[in-house]
Amino acid sequence: MQAFLDWRGQCSRLIRDRVGARWPDHRRSGSLIVLSIACGWIGWSGEVLLLPVAILFPALWAKSRSRLVAAVVSAGYFLAASRGLPQSVATFYAADLWPGLLLWLAASLSFAGVHAALWKRQSEGQSSGKRRPGMGGAARYLAVAVLMGLPPFGIIGWAHPLTAAGVLFSGWGWWGILMTTAGLAMMTSRYWPAVAIVLGGFWLWSAATWTTQNLPEEWKGVDLEQGQRLGRDGSLEYHRDLIATVRAAAGEKTRFVVLPESALGFWTPTVERVWQESLRGSSLTVIAGAAVIDVQGYDNVMVAISSDKARILYRERMPVPVSMWQPWLQWTGQGGGARAHLFGNPFAEIDGQKIAPLICYEQLILWPVLQSMLHSPTAIVATGNGWWTEGTSIVAIQKASVTAWARLFGLPVITVFNT
Repeated sequence: MQAFLDWRGQCSRLIRDRVGARWPDHRRSGSLIVLSIACGWIGWSGEVLLLPVAILFPALWAKSRSRLVAAVVSAGYFLAASRGLPQSVATFYAADLWPGLLLWLAASLSFAGVHAALWKRQSEGQSSGKRRPGMGGAARYLAVAVLMGLPPFGIIGWAHPLTAAGVLFSGWGWWGILMTTAGLAMMTSRYWPAVAIVLGGFWLWSAATWTTQNLPEEWKGVDLEQGQRLGRDGSLEYHRDLIATVRAAAGEKTRFVVLPESALGFWTPTVERVWQESLRGSSLTVIAGAAVIDVQGYDNVMVAISSDKARILYRERMPVPVSMWQPWLQWTGQGGGARAHLFGNPFAEIDGQKIAPLICYEQLILWPVLQSMLHSPTAIVATGNGWWTEGTSIVAIQKASVTAWARLFGLPVITVFNT
């Protein structure tokens, strides 16, 4: 009996010691997950000056104690940043939340999967016995940043922390990209507190000196509030009303008026003639969203219309996956869906000016804007049709992202949306 009691006591002590050793790890992992959710929620709230909160995410990822925890930390950040997706998809399809939830979770699996695959347990400190992250974590995070910025993973690479460069280093251009990239990488190292303090100083300075950029007098953006009706009414009356709105918005010095994505509906010879006739005797050029359809599918485009000519100015490089871009239809020979011109037409020229066009979804991901900036444009023209995002912060996040990129490269930005 005594032997049994001794054995039971030893087992109890062993269990107590192991649980006690594990409990701090569980608390630490739970804290990292909660902080990553807060990081995604606050950084991607739609307020441009809060974007630098996302800079903390690489440090949380690097401090994870296991690959599973790293995956959950990454998923928490991504799901919080893209929290408006389920409701928006439900509104778009006029369905319940399940399709949106499935798309939301599927997208998060890609983001979390890349981060988990490249995570590695950090080496232990030789003297203290504590975890001492080395530079290997920095190299791995750089690989993650590149993968989530470029196709194929970059197609759903929302909430990329590099977007914060526009707030931290306004006007620095490509040097700002380099500095922010280095900062993100170093946030995974043992020097992360010092890096956070330095970046925090740049953040405070930027917030203290932040001013609203004024549009050039020759440009005018016209926001619309037509909901899902926009572009779906092809009647002559609809186009005449839209033309009247353009004329009312144009000032004496206005040369370019920009309308939201899909404003013109289907781009046809009839629509082209109606608009050109309406601009007779005017020096205005209207840049508006439309759809060009053929038997294989359609292109989501911006068209430029003046009294003497009309042309397709830009074809969208990355339409919204699933709802617009459905590549499996092409693979199965069915046709349909929007085409993705992944690396095509990164800029457009109009009356001697070079602009960087971004349509809707392209404002949420990394490579379209960076590819456009390689061509040294003089302005960013960003359009969207966000009626289906009502009640979420998605449109605000799009505007914050575009504003940050414009500030980074010191460019004026024209943003127009339909809600």
